[in-house]
Amino acid sequence: MVPQPFPRHIVDVAPSVGSTIWRYSDSFGLADPEAAEARLGLGEGGTPLMPGMGDLLLKVEFVNPTLSFKDRGAAVVVAHAIEQGAERLVCDSSGNAGTAVAAYSARAGVPCTVYVPAATSNAKTLQAEAHGAYVVRVDGDRAAAADAAEEAVGRGEGFYASHVWESSFLAGTKTFAFEVWEQLGRRAPERLVLPVGNGTLVLGAWLGFEELRLAGLVDEVPPITAVQAVGCAPIVAHATGRHFDPAPTIADGIAIAAPPRVAEIADAVADSAGEFMTVDDVEIADARRRLAEVGWYVEPTGAVAVAAAGQLGDRGGTTVVPLCGAGLKWPGP
Repeated sequence: MVPQPFPRHIVDVAPSVGSTIWRYSDSFGLADPEAAEARLGLGEGGTPLMPGMGDLLLKVEFVNPTLSFKDRGAAVVVAHAIEQGAERLVCDSSGNAGTAVAAYSARAGVPCTVYVPAATSNAKTLQAEAHGAYVVRVDGDRAAAADAAEEAVGRGEGFYASHVWESSFLAGTKTFAFEVWEQLGRRAPERLVLPVGNGTLVLGAWLGFEELRLAGLVDEVPPITAVQAVGCAPIVAHATGRHFDPAPTIADGIAIAAPPRVAEIADAVADSAGEFMTVDDVEIADARRRLAEVGWYVEPTGAVAVAAAGQLGDRGGTTVVPLCGAGLKWPGP
């Protein structure tokens, strides 16, 4: 994962209301980013950074078109697939990434098949199906869905628009960091607190700030506190040597028992001088309730980072936390 040169021209461009990820498109590695935006753009990115929940700044990612931060990566990975001549897309997901790829496939007029674990929320699969995707429920866990998608690609059933493996997906999610930098007056926050499952937001945020560092626009990547649910914390176990016993969790969006890029995620957090934390379902539900009481309705995964940030204490400086997915994606109350 080698950072590409940061697009220096944005230093001379003031952020604007309604700006999208495509303002950074010269860093996406696309042959014709203007054509890609014209064909695929749905208004992804440009999400607000809002004060709230004490000293936290909340990056409201659930206002993206399909109601999660995954739209940032999905728009770019679909654009790359189309430039490579893809006529059909295949992806695997626990919900949000598949929905996002389905939406951008629909926008591009390209068929899409999404492989999901059998237990995936109907709220997420119905959304993908509404975009015209063919959703295949796979017996087993998240890894089983990934295996099924890879087997389909091996049979020649489409381009693998993987949010885990495609570097173009991270080219989209790194725009989270670029926006935070701009919204803070072209500086890095003192820390980021991010939920982590397969790691696309942690890796994207690290990559974005690393590009800013290489360009001389920040001194260092801000410390990343990566947060997992107590019931599914394989990356925390890898990084700290602690054992975890797999258990169900309401934070289904990050319930990835065997994330393929666990070592890279641990390295990114360590490189940022960050740390790992876990929160239990009671803490997640409480954070979700407190967010709703002040106007933000998120799915449980979207409350994970807020739950963890509340345990950090007063460390001074600016802490940025994403609200990753809308509450409508959760089948519970």
